[in-house]
Amino acid sequence: MKLVRYGPPGQEKPGLIDAEGQLRDLSSLACDIGPDQLGDAALEALRRHDASALPAVEGSPRLGSPLTGVRKFIAIGLNYADHAAESGLPIPAEPVVFMKATSCIQGPDDAVMLPRASVKTDWEVELGVVIGTRARYVDESEALNHVAGYCTINDISEREYQIERGGTWDKGKGCDTFGPLGPWLVTRDEVPDPQNLGMWLDVNGRRMQTGSTRTMIFSVAKIVSYVSEFMTLEPGDVITTGTPPGVGLGMKPPVYLQAGDTMALGIDGLGEQRQVVVAFRR
Repeated sequence: MKLVRYGPPGQEKPGLIDAEGQLRDLSSLACDIGPDQLGDAALEALRRHDASALPAVEGSPRLGSPLTGVRKFIAIGLNYADHAAESGLPIPAEPVVFMKATSCIQGPDDAVMLPRASVKTDWEVELGVVIGTRARYVDESEALNHVAGYCTINDISEREYQIERGGTWDKGKGCDTFGPLGPWLVTRDEVPDPQNLGMWLDVNGRRMQTGSTRTMIFSVAKIVSYVSEFMTLEPGDVITTGTPPGVGLGMKPPVYLQAGDTMALGIDGLGEQRQVVVAFRR
């Protein structure tokens, strides 16, 4: 299934995209798409219903983040060898784990706002993993059974805050609007191999990133298992799993986002995003 949330910010309704690409209203079957709807039993209950019998949603409403109630927004850094190289950093021996603020989560096509006085805001197309069932010290062989599904994420980053402001990455990763999710949450049954997904990102129509999850240093299963050693993963937690090369930081000279720029990005089977960059506003 492709699950969505649609409508104005703060008023989103649950929906799904049917086999013909039609948006359908899920309000009669679920109050929202959140932690309580992400377990295997809850997803199977939705799957048993005939999607074509659900009310069609006309027009092209705004899509919000495809899930609400995210408790933890966990990120993995330097998970592609060629991205580590362009960043001038060694390939990590273990996954690099940091956090993005849940307050940065927004819809896939909502505007991205530059932080006040920012001069080094950057882009990163990434595979997002949404946890469906509680995971604590899970074996790698069982890790994917705890995944509800996958989504496209733009892990937007302010590099000065991340690298030059005291050494903690979180500062440059959780600014408002820095976590566009979606457009859809695609359930894991529709993604048989999360390590075989092409991904891309354009800025102002110019292709900046082209990659594949095949080249991850640490697989999705390894990441879920590894992170579960250090914190309990709960339904609705999101893990963003790293980016391929082509970020602005790695260019010579570096290139960063300016107000008026547009980003477009996507991952095979998980849908596309498009954001306009805007100046800081209160």
